[in-house]
Amino acid sequence: MIRNYRLLSFLFAVAGLYAFAGATFAAKPEGKPGNGNSQNAHQKKAHHQNGKQLLGDKIKTNGRHAIDQKGDVTASVEVKDGKIVGLHAKHAKKGDLPVKKYKSSQKMARADGLQGAEHLTSVQYEYVGTTYIGYAYYDDYGDEQIYWFPVDMIYDGDTGAIEYVPIT
Repeated sequence: MIRNYRLLSFLFAVAGLYAFAGATFAAKPEGKPGNGNSQNAHQKKAHHQNGKQLLGDKIKTNGRHAIDQKGDVTASVEVKDGKIVGLHAKHAKKGDLPVKKYKSSQKMARADGLQGAEHLTSVQYEYVGTTYIGYAYYDDYGDEQIYWFPVDMIYDGDTGAIEYVPIT
């Protein structure tokens, strides 16, 4: 009879541990998609685009020119007398999105659209001592889309631009 009590208490202990361990392993860690914590589910980052390349020869024609589309957002620049007056980001459902103007002495986007440390080239191929102006908006996922242009392409230069600090 004591043997039956020992076996029964052992089975209850194993069942309790199994239930506790199952609940522990089934819980989703914080910050992962699907647990209701969408704020940490997507790590926000900046996407740098070469605006000069995207605009191309349209710089010679006055008016508004679409340069890129990311999901429901269309980015377009307004050109006046061969200079960029501003960038507009228009969401298909939400309308115009706010745009920030950045400045940086670093080249943030390559001519081929790629980014990263592998784009280091000799100084003779780069604009030396040039300030770059970036127009930025936030897309539906919270990522910052930034279009960079050399300052000599901008109508009002770096007026109103804030110093760009990369997201870490």
